[in-house]
Amino acid sequence: MADVEDVLALENQLCFAIVTAARNVVSIYRPVLEPLGLTHPQYLVMLALWERAPQSLSELAAALAVEPATLSPTVKRLEAQGRIARRRRGSDERVLEITLTEEGARLRERALSVPGEIMDRVGMQRSDVERLRDGLQPFAGSRTGENDKD
Repeated sequence: MADVEDVLALENQLCFAIVTAARNVVSIYRPVLEPLGLTHPQYLVMLALWERAPQSLSELAAALAVEPATLSPTVKRLEAQGRIARRRRGSDERVLEITLTEEGARLRERALSVPGEIMDRVGMQRSDVERLRDGLQPFAGSRTGENDKD
């Protein structure tokens, strides 16, 4: 069977390629985000809030495809940095809303260079990034509607 490709070889696994790429993407972003004082998870939160603010913690978690409990420490660190504020929604005190502070809103201007810097670092054009992103869409959300829990 030496001439038959091993379908279970690690290097043949899509899951391994995606996980490895995800780790590498975060390390590529790290030096670009450091001057902004952001980690990659914080950058994602800011991106979501720059698109729409305020958002409830659960809305923000859904937009970022994470559990609210996972997101809470990141939100608290951004609040401690003065970039976002948490407050109770006036129409429903049970809902915790996250909104941008003036400093957080101003940070967007400085972040405008991030996508270009990342593309330069990996040697890709915008169209390359769009094709890659679009190609990952089948893996970006649950197609079966089931949660992946071990």
